[in-house]
Amino acid sequence: MEFADRMRELAKQAETRKQHSTTEEATKMSLIAPFIAALGFDVFNPLEVCPEFTADVGVKKGEKVDYAILRDSKPVILFECKAVGNDLDKLTPAQLSRYFHVTEAKFAVFTDGIRYQFFSDLDNLNKMDHRPFLDFEITSLDDATIEELSKFHHENFDEERIRSAAVELKYLRGHLGR
Repeated sequence: MEFADRMRELAKQAETRKQHSTTEEATKMSLIAPFIAALGFDVFNPLEVCPEFTADVGVKKGEKVDYAILRDSKPVILFECKAVGNDLDKLTPAQLSRYFHVTEAKFAVFTDGIRYQFFSDLDNLNKMDHRPFLDFEITSLDDATIEELSKFHHENFDEERIRSAAVELKYLRGHLGR
């Protein structure tokens, strides 16, 4: 199945699954893991998608981000998940920002399984930006968003190419979506 078709199918599934995903764990299993899988990553391989990735912050030990997408055993994308229905505008991704700062990841995703906010460190190196460069709801995907997401696909993943696109989204066109 082509990537765009897979994302559209995921959007349809999310519309029906969201009403039954009342806890964070249910949200992760029914909405977020399928999203990561649609990006071409093997959610059952902890060498590629590591759940509960340890991202110790200073004296705080045992800090864990919900998912880390790994390349060569190093995190490249972090996911911090909330249960469906959480208003991400009222929650700050401070926890995700801390994890971002102490790992080598250059991309971070804050999500409730329906809304996805993609962050990077475009303003200050190794410090997660306050504003996402990509912000959308999976249930209302458009072609432009699908095109941007295709850059995150396992087969296409190129950190520099994504960062260039993120700069364009953030500074030239404003962030995509909301």
